[in-house]
Parts: sequence; C-alpha cells; structure tokens
Amino acid sequence: MTDKEKQRAKKIFDVLWREFPQAKPALEYSNPFQLLIATILSAQCTDARVNIVTGQLFKKYKKPEDFVKISSRELEKEIFSTGFYKQKAKSIKNCCKLLVEKHDGKVPKDFDTLTTLPGVGRKTASVIAGNAFGIPSIAVDTHVKRLSNLLGFIKSQDPIKIEFRLKELLPEDYWIVSGHLLMNHGRKTCVARKPNCVECVINKYCPSKKVE
Repeated sequence: MTDKEKQRAKKIFDVLWREFPQAKPALEYSNPFQLLIATILSAQCTDARVNIVTGQLFKKYKKPEDFVKISSRELEKEIFSTGFYKQKAKSIKNCCKLLVEKHDGKVPKDFDTLTTLPGVGRKTASVIAGNAFGIPSIAVDTHVKRLSNLLGFIKSQDPIKIEFRLKELLPEDYWIVSGHLLMNHGRKTCVARKPNCVECVINKYCPSKKVE
C-alpha cells in the first residue's frame, strides 16, 4: 500500500462525492430495526421492490416481538415478492427471536454481535453499523465489488478482501459513504452491461475506461 494509491483512491471518491452529494442508502427506514429487516429482505432483490414491501410491512409490524408472534406462513405472504421468501422469513423470525431473548428487543451496535444474528453477514452488519449507528464500516454489494475491480483497487471477487482493501485505501470518514457513492455511480454511469465511459466523471482515473 503506497501513499500514491491512497491519494488516487481519495481523489476518485472526492469526485464522486461532488457528483452525488446526497448519497445515502436506497432502502427506506425510520430506525435501526427497520433497516435490519429491510437489509435482510434486500438479498437478491432490488431496493425499490423492498421499499414497496416494507412500506406496508412496517405499518403492521413495528418491533421484533411483532415478527415473533406472526406465523411463518403469514410473513412469507407479506414478503413473497422479494424472492427467497421462505429463507428470508425464517431468518427474520429467528433474528427477531434472538433480539427479544438476548438484546431486550433492540438491535445491537457492536459489529461482531450483529454478525451473530440469523441472516446477518458482514455486508448486512456493515450496513447497520454504518447507516444506523454511524460506526465506520464498508458494505460490499455488487456495485462495490464490480467497480472496485474496474477502478483497479483490487483484483478479487472476495467481498471481505475488497472491504479491507477499501478500508486501507480510504480515510475512515469516507468508509460509510463510499458504498453509496459506488452504488450511485454504478447505477447512473458505470452500468454493468453498458458503462458510459465517455461521460464518466472519473474516467481519467479508471484503467478500464473505453473512450474513443
């Protein structure tokens, strides 16, 4: 890791931050618990679809106890359109049961404790820690993974390696927003099927650019 690599990474994210000054999670939530449930539902599903589902779901079920009480079949019906609904319903119910039994119905702030919850891996824990509690963390989703490789930060598809590489490259106060910036850029400009390299605001820093 060289100072030059760190400076280059920071320049890239500075440009993206100016491009997307309001970058924030695409999932809609009002508290840490809602973000936890929404993030579990977002696996293999678009944030837009999750927001439609949770818009109704959170009106009916407001705390972990509510999800523990309802039947698995009822919860499956509620979240059916997010896909993998049986596994997600199981994860949500088990997660809420643990929150009630061991955490007084509250979402823990500690990262390692978050990863002990059913349905919560490093990515979900990073989303919660960073966005709900302001704890510096980087959630590696498909956009972060793809763009980290395209921008030459790393050559790996391993989310954990990518997470730690970005943490090495960037100052802590960039960690939380970095994922949102890459997600926004991946959706607007660096689209997977057809990246718009000509209009890309960071093309001069990108080794993968294709500009005629």
